[in-house]
Amino acid sequence: MDGDSLIGFVERVSGDAHLRVEEDLGGGFVRLRTSEAERRQAIQDIRSSEDIVIELMRNARDARASQIFVASSREGSTRSFTVVDDGDGIPPSMHQRVFDSRVTSKLDSSRLDKWGIHGRGMALFSISENAEQAFVKDSLPGLGTSVKVVTDLGKIGERKDQSTFPRFVKGEGNEVSVRGPRNIVRCCFEFAIEARASCRVKVGSPTEVAAALYEYGCASLSDIDRMFCSDTARLPLAKRLATAQDPADFVSLASGLGLDISQRSARRILDGEIDSAPDLLDAIVIESEGQPAKPKREACRSSSVHGPSLSLDQVDIDSLKQSTRRAFAGFADKYYLSGDIEPSVRIERGRVVVSIPLVGRDDVR
Repeated sequence: MDGDSLIGFVERVSGDAHLRVEEDLGGGFVRLRTSEAERRQAIQDIRSSEDIVIELMRNARDARASQIFVASSREGSTRSFTVVDDGDGIPPSMHQRVFDSRVTSKLDSSRLDKWGIHGRGMALFSISENAEQAFVKDSLPGLGTSVKVVTDLGKIGERKDQSTFPRFVKGEGNEVSVRGPRNIVRCCFEFAIEARASCRVKVGSPTEVAAALYEYGCASLSDIDRMFCSDTARLPLAKRLATAQDPADFVSLASGLGLDISQRSARRILDGEIDSAPDLLDAIVIESEGQPAKPKREACRSSSVHGPSLSLDQVDIDSLKQSTRRAFAGFADKYYLSGDIEPSVRIERGRVVVSIPLVGRDDVR
């Protein structure tokens, strides 16, 4: 086969991919040639906190996430984002390389949306170049991803008004307009509306997002899976907090996702005392023209119901513990566990939760 025939054969088999790709990195990731990256040049580069959060959510959406959790916090001149999703995940070998220039998993799926061209393999690189820190906190194929970004607001800014929540106002023609500063939460609302067919977005402080992840895990894992999970690393990232047995365990699991919270906050989450980050689509309140605006924070609260408030009498708690010990005795014998345990009982989001410590017989002295 002569040279011209060989080139023709390669083009027929692989199309023009070989002209666009400089290196195949494995796991579905490639490094684009400079000419291809330039052809995909986005309408805007990373210039603000709002740009960063949009790009992180777009990446999660394109990884086929159905749930996206965005934690945002500010301390002085430092802004931190942690985005957890339940998408395709990233192989460990690519955790650092995804921030390299021209690296992408979207060779043929770059797309144009209201924020510009996405999928050119430059957004994460641009984020890492502008941020003080940008890294994959945890991710495995099929288990989702957690990405953390920390910026210096003296170098990359954001809207001054970050406390105002957007208003959704219906005019005379029944068209709904979004009003308010284009701050982080408004960008998240706009993204949630744009991506509503494929995913849901929850936004809040690290503590509120931890509460939302705990709530999501509790709703999607069985009580057996939560209580007897021996290896949380095998669970999807977005469900791991539901396996926490106590506040210290909760803090450790949250830290593994890039969420730094105190043990006191962890205890309050486990006790159902902290409102979780709201689902933005559920939090939208549409006003008529001229209607007074809703209070800032209340308008963004989830409408989920956690059940009735309940306080157990100590006599009833002791009776429940005694019944639990009897029920656990046969199970403990079967699995070579100690039956001499002290269950804990707490009220949590409309449920009575009984926790049983697992103690091996060899651990009993």
